[in-house]
Amino acid sequence: MFEGFTDASIHTDGIKIHAIKGGRGPALLLLHGHPQTHVIWHKVVPALAERFTVIAADLRGYGDSGKPQGTADHANYAKRRMALDQVELMRAHGFDSFAVIGHDRGGRVAARMALDHPDAVERLVTLDVAPTLAMYEKTSFDFARAYWHWFMLVRPTPFPETLIRADPDLYLKQTIGARSAGLAPFTAEAYAEYLRCLSDPATAHGICEDYRASVTIDLEHDRATLAAHQQIQCDFLALWGAHGVIEQCFDPLAEWHPYAPQVQGEALPCGHYIPEEAPQLLLERVLPFIGA
Repeated sequence: MFEGFTDASIHTDGIKIHAIKGGRGPALLLLHGHPQTHVIWHKVVPALAERFTVIAADLRGYGDSGKPQGTADHANYAKRRMALDQVELMRAHGFDSFAVIGHDRGGRVAARMALDHPDAVERLVTLDVAPTLAMYEKTSFDFARAYWHWFMLVRPTPFPETLIRADPDLYLKQTIGARSAGLAPFTAEAYAEYLRCLSDPATAHGICEDYRASVTIDLEHDRATLAAHQQIQCDFLALWGAHGVIEQCFDPLAEWHPYAPQVQGEALPCGHYIPEEAPQLLLERVLPFIGA
């Protein structure tokens, strides 16, 4: 799926951050979401690698990256810590500044990265996310029913971990397969990789800690950002799926505006998993924005 790419993993904060690297040109970091891995980008990296040095990473807690035991305050899974992982990854490969595209959880990490490391992020693209604080504060019945995992995964350990570990394949089908497009966007090879990684018992804990951080320390960081009137300074493109929950339950540009007055974006005619559902549309929208 990633012909010509090589291992680009590093160790930071006592854990491994798994990544692959390929292509040539300006630096571009790709960050995936739940419950996937860097494999989500396999349909778009051939075109991206023609124009950019692409690094596709697994977030801590996911894929083949480290999955440390969560701390009491979940700080080691805060988006602030996860963003720093990726900044350190890029620095290790000689890139002090770069563009970043983040899907789902990766979009939340990328947005925090742009806030905490404004000199590092040249251009920011988020895919099918609105700010975490806004989504929790404006939770509706329709949102809670569709994003049930947001509320299950934050329960204290080991309850949600036990449920995931009992049947990783069922969990995968009930998350990525239960969106508007079903399982159709996922190739057999990609699905097998997602299942392989989710079948590691440690992944269940990493995923849960990601979400536990999102409902605790991440909200503290977001509230502090808004109170300080801290804003994303780089060019920011927000894209989302017209058939997804973000479109149905939120106004993404309005919700991002307090964090980034210059944000632009639109809904694409697809569901949540944009890189796998609509790869060509994504490339057509993203390449001009990030400078290809």
